[in-house]
Amino acid sequence: MAKVINELSLTKELIKIPSVTPIDAGAINLVAKRLKSLGFKCTFLNFKDKNTPSIKNLYARLGTSSPNFCFAGHTDVVPTGNPKSWDVGPFSGTVKNGKIYGRGTSDMKGGIACFIAAVSEFLKNKKKFKGSISFIITGDEEGVAINGTKKVIDYLKKKKRKLIFALSENLLIEKF
Repeated sequence: MAKVINELSLTKELIKIPSVTPIDAGAINLVAKRLKSLGFKCTFLNFKDKNTPSIKNLYARLGTSSPNFCFAGHTDVVPTGNPKSWDVGPFSGTVKNGKIYGRGTSDMKGGIACFIAAVSEFLKNKKKFKGSISFIITGDEEGVAINGTKKVIDYLKKKKRKLIFALSENLLIEKF
């Protein structure tokens, strides 16, 4: 039986990692660890362009058959500005009055945690499913955004790994 992952706990763990673009600081490793616990095969992809930093990306997949449903997101966050202007620490993951606070809560560490928790629930309740599930997680969305998702998609095309549907922050994309 698949392990169930709690979205609030994972969101708090991710927020506590100061992954200010382009520094990963271990955020993608944490995502990979949780996905591996669910049976996903994880591939780390590092890309670098001239005059840009090397960026760590993750492609994780469970199953090999079609159709493939892909969750896409990023673990990097924008700089915090003056930490003294925050009511709580930007990397605290503090819960106050039923709300969680910290850099990346809504864009997009909380979303990634919810994706993973939903998949863990699905796997717990489903013995078999037709198709496969994948994740594309980048550390290059808040910065120059050239060593992340686009390059992962190019890599997948070269490997002839077809995505049929993808869900990102607020967008469902069909048929890559």
